[in-house]
Amino acid sequence: MKSRNLLFVLPILALAIYWSWPKDDLVSYNRDIRPIVNNKCISCHGGVKQSGGFSLLFESEAKMATESGKPAIVPGDAGASEMVKRLSHHDPEMRMPLGKEPLSDQEIELIKKWINQGAIWEKHWAYIPPDGDIVPPSLPEEVDANNKIDHFIFSKLKEMELRPNPEASREILLRRLALDITGIPPSLEDYASFKEDDSPDAYEKVVDQLLDSPHFGEKWAAFWMDLARYADSKGYEKDLHREIWKYRDWLIEAFNDDMPYDAFSIAQIAGDLLPNAGEKDLLATAFHRNTMANDEGGTNDEEFRVAAVMERVGTTFEVWQGTTMACVQCHSHPYDPIRHEDFYKSMAFFNNTRDKDLYNEQPKVFTYEPAEKEKVKKLLSWVNDRLQPEDKLNAVSDEFLHQQKEELLYRLGHRRVEAEEFQDKSRFIELVAHDQASIWQVQDSSWIMFEQVDLAEVEAISLKYASLTGARVEIRLDSMLGEKIGAGVFEVTGKGFPGNRPEQWKTLHIPIKPVNGKRDVFYYFKKDRIFAQDLVRVDWLYYHEKSAAKDRYPVAVQQKLDELLTVNPIQTPILRDLPANKSRQTRIFERGDWRSTGKEVEAGIPEIMGSISEPDPDRMDLARWLVSEENSLTARVMVNRIWEQLFGFGIVESMEDFGSQGIPPTHPELLDYLAVTFREDLNWSMKSLIKMIVMSSSYRQSSLSSDEKLNKDPYNKYLSRGSRTRLPAETIRDQALALSGLLNKKLFGPSVMPYQPENIISFGGRFWFESEGPDKYRRAVYTYWKRTHPYPSMVTFDSPSREVCTSRRVRTNTPLQSLVLLNDPVYVEAASAWAQRILEESGKDIKGGIQKNLQLVTAKPPEQEKVDVLHQLYEESLAYYKKEGKDLDSNPQLAAMRLVSNAMLNLDEFITRR
Repeated sequence: MKSRNLLFVLPILALAIYWSWPKDDLVSYNRDIRPIVNNKCISCHGGVKQSGGFSLLFESEAKMATESGKPAIVPGDAGASEMVKRLSHHDPEMRMPLGKEPLSDQEIELIKKWINQGAIWEKHWAYIPPDGDIVPPSLPEEVDANNKIDHFIFSKLKEMELRPNPEASREILLRRLALDITGIPPSLEDYASFKEDDSPDAYEKVVDQLLDSPHFGEKWAAFWMDLARYADSKGYEKDLHREIWKYRDWLIEAFNDDMPYDAFSIAQIAGDLLPNAGEKDLLATAFHRNTMANDEGGTNDEEFRVAAVMERVGTTFEVWQGTTMACVQCHSHPYDPIRHEDFYKSMAFFNNTRDKDLYNEQPKVFTYEPAEKEKVKKLLSWVNDRLQPEDKLNAVSDEFLHQQKEELLYRLGHRRVEAEEFQDKSRFIELVAHDQASIWQVQDSSWIMFEQVDLAEVEAISLKYASLTGARVEIRLDSMLGEKIGAGVFEVTGKGFPGNRPEQWKTLHIPIKPVNGKRDVFYYFKKDRIFAQDLVRVDWLYYHEKSAAKDRYPVAVQQKLDELLTVNPIQTPILRDLPANKSRQTRIFERGDWRSTGKEVEAGIPEIMGSISEPDPDRMDLARWLVSEENSLTARVMVNRIWEQLFGFGIVESMEDFGSQGIPPTHPELLDYLAVTFREDLNWSMKSLIKMIVMSSSYRQSSLSSDEKLNKDPYNKYLSRGSRTRLPAETIRDQALALSGLLNKKLFGPSVMPYQPENIISFGGRFWFESEGPDKYRRAVYTYWKRTHPYPSMVTFDSPSREVCTSRRVRTNTPLQSLVLLNDPVYVEAASAWAQRILEESGKDIKGGIQKNLQLVTAKPPEQEKVDVLHQLYEESLAYYKKEGKDLDSNPQLAAMRLVSNAMLNLDEFITRR
């Protein structure tokens, strides 16, 4: 009874002490105590290790009795607190932290004072909702501001006894804006036009033009693709092709349309659960189908399904919450108050999706590109107009056109199913790697299964196949050894498969027993006379109905139906939930091992982050919570990401970690002010937020520095000057193509394959087939991304492999980067095209041509010294190619100018945004 009373009285006593204590002398847990705990205590008394039964991760646990039976912290009584005794113990074997330097007297006194004041706990700042009434600080005297952002930045500089830089020149600002907003450099005409515009809103007009550019989305999609771990392949050892580029196009379009960030977020997490979800809503959910899939034969599909689901949990919390959640799958968070159980509560939101690590990437949404879409629509309309009322579609519409096509074919009994579209399979079933359009590696006792096939009117089933050995197949119901309704023998169709592609296919026709209704159908493969690893290839299955409706119509109609089958859709993997009667239970995995399950959990979020009020919440509830006012982090995290894209560093530098071990914000009030403004005033408009930032005086500063600024603000995190950062890999490539005139500005479409060295594309089997014509000069965002062989020059400039979510690229400087710019065929070809253009435009005034084109790199009219050096390089190279090197190039002028343009592509100004 005494202990119960104590539990009731202590919190009241602590609050009484807190409110009665003089506030100017109050110790703050976040400001004063948490740094000590994080640096010197939490590694032994956190979420993983809890020495002596004492953890400082949760307030309730910190104030409980430890293994010794004594509470480590007694609010209001430091003398009775075991923590204080152990921190100041004279015996090194007893003193904490054990085996390390003891706390200083000042730190111990601070902890004592905090405990005596009631040991008032505080949430980490990131879990406290931002204040909606932040008043920007007053502006320092003699400093001009363009908006409220400057009040925060310049007042902080005043504290540091620094003054902001004056505004950069118009040319520098234009290049900075163009590269930041569209990723494409300005032309000489753009520079001239901006410089000559004397209107007071000239700068704002340029900003608006760039934000309205269709190339805005291409630039801004790139950083989100890192977060989405976008790739055109599935990862792991086989790393086969994945058709998911429609998600990248959706992303570009969403940025161009300035889709509000709340809708943007909901669509990607739960677009399939929106009322009347359309094709674009489904495409958005491919965000979480970018998880890796293991197509290696013999792997356990459930193991890698679970791995994908667990990865989605970590990615969701990193992308929208800036929280390192992945480690919680094995144990409670080491440093933040997130319990092991919380990971699996969060996992429950994603655990009922239908995907299960199958080759065919089901579920998928099927779409068509404009030309094919028009063709399918015309064919469907033509056929539909000639059908009897009972066979007709209600209407032919643009949305879900493939679904309408399938429905019409099914109604008419024209039922062909691709063999690779099975719903389940045995372990040793794979797809042919080059196109994944037929099954192979069919071994003795292998099987594929199709769920709920309507067999009521089916009298026979045909299989298109190819085989080198011959084999047998049994058709069974409901299980691999269920009722047999038919069987057949595959004959030998050839002596070899050149390039792993059968030259001849045959069709096996198998009559089946009458079956009522819908049943799961298993195709059970067995060896015939020869045992082999690869018994048979199967391309498609066809269900023959007794009196198919199509047979009642003229040959012309049937020909159109066959023609419809030849138009292949684009297949994009998406999220879809299982029906309620097949929903999965979610259990805790002990130490993160999917084979060792613990208690069942319901969907939910970590307590420290709040709660979802809806009973039995689903993915849509999670998505809506993420962008709700109750969520303290989503707006902050996205504001921080956009800030980093424009300044090189986030206000919180550790963009992936807003937790207690993350780097504290340089301007916490500004972060909160922008988060509230973004959500409430700008209505989640990303373009409006970008405009607000680039319109500020802070953004427009000159990047020139001084010894004082380098000393006090070496990395420019406090914006004592305009930011000077190395351009991202995509922009460096795009800029070279743009300056040379080669850049293909076409929007959207399948990924392309520009030049790669032969020894790279042939490693592990050829996978890279170089694009022809203008396609190889498309923007870098469209470059085919294979996880095991990422595009070399972009990786050299710090692009991630995209196997996992990447919140920030760590910028490096290596000799290899300069070698890429000097020797990579892409940059050499760009230099050659640029050289040709310089020669054509300059005529006899070579020096003037060099000076004019150098400004495309330097922005400002270049210094005469640089022009002279480049002109000298041209003259010396021309002399060489006319004499000693005359056999190296038939055009000495072009060869000499190529060296000059190549040198310009290697200048610091070329790879730097300043």
